Amino acid sequence: MEGCDGRAGWLKSIGVVGTLQPPGACELVLSDGADASMAAGYAVHPLRPTGVGSGPRLNYARECTRCATLTRVKRVSRHSCVTLLEFEEFASMVSGMLADRRHQLILRALRADGPLSVVALAEKIGASQATIRRDLVQLEDEGLLKRVYGGAAPVVGEDDPFADVAGVRVEAKDALATWCADLVRDGETVLLDIGTTAHRVARHLHGRSLTVITSNLAVYEELQDDKDVQLILLGGVVRRDYRSLVGFLTEDNLRQVHADRLFLGTSGVRPDGQVLDTTAVEVPVKRAMIAASAQVVLLADAGKFPGTGMARVCGPEELDVVVTNAPVDEKTGSRLREAGVEVVEV
Repeated sequence: MEGCDGRAGWLKSIGVVGTLQPPGACELVLSDGADASMAAGYAVHPLRPTGVGSGPRLNYARECTRCATLTRVKRVSRHSCVTLLEFEEFASMVSGMLADRRHQLILRALRADGPLSVVALAEKIGASQATIRRDLVQLEDEGLLKRVYGGAAPVVGEDDPFADVAGVRVEAKDALATWCADLVRDGETVLLDIGTTAHRVARHLHGRSLTVITSNLAVYEELQDDKDVQLILLGGVVRRDYRSLVGFLTEDNLRQVHADRLFLGTSGVRPDGQVLDTTAVEVPVKRAMIAASAQVVLLADAGKFPGTGMARVCGPEELDVVVTNAPVDEKTGSRLREAGVEVVEV
């Protein structure tokens, strides 16, 4: 660590435990739940010494080998694969990536094995028990798990079946769907979320020269015979009553694609702009869709303010447009606009 400007103790505290230093490079070796592919994906290369005083100050360039999976930069379709960063900024980004990775692993372990102790989770993920406890507090606050004595359990929640919801507020959903279809331009790649409103958007896309990506089986059935639309169905576990595909396969598929626009559904929007979902198993897929898209358009009819939901999907800062069929209450509308979200009433 001495070659990295003497910041060994600080870097270790955020999960960077060492470096590899071939000529001209300083590659971080990550711990605390990071896997080998993640460690191999980020290298920082010294560019040139700058500054005066006690010693040279190094700038670093980040080389990204997994560009589409890093982050969604608001209103920019892709970030640059070579970005100049100060070392602290880079390490801070790495720390956030580590936390996200741990959270994914915790949720997958709970879905696969059911309730687990802190000790078992720490062993599975390769993190300290103290770190796991902090992660469990955050994930419970987001509604993604339930803490129990000594550990955590998965949250079991269910939406109403697709067939039961399809006939509810039909006119409102059609108004939203029509506006969204008019927003789309020929040649674009569109990502459609699960749910009945996204299905109605698909009905308005017939005959368009588009690529449509979805985990919504109703959307797939709607567009499967339309030869003008290139249709990509994401893999995953089939939830028959909900006409959707979920799970780690769906999430992994989404890391391989990029969409110009995402039409995102929700079960409710809090007054502070937080987007909710009723079913925890859908949340990681929705988050992966957001990360894969340049623009996020939230479809929320009047019944979604405040709506229902126990699991947090995202904050208002992750949205670009909210489309609704009724005036948004003053507090929610103010919070959305403060976050730079365009609120459209149709």
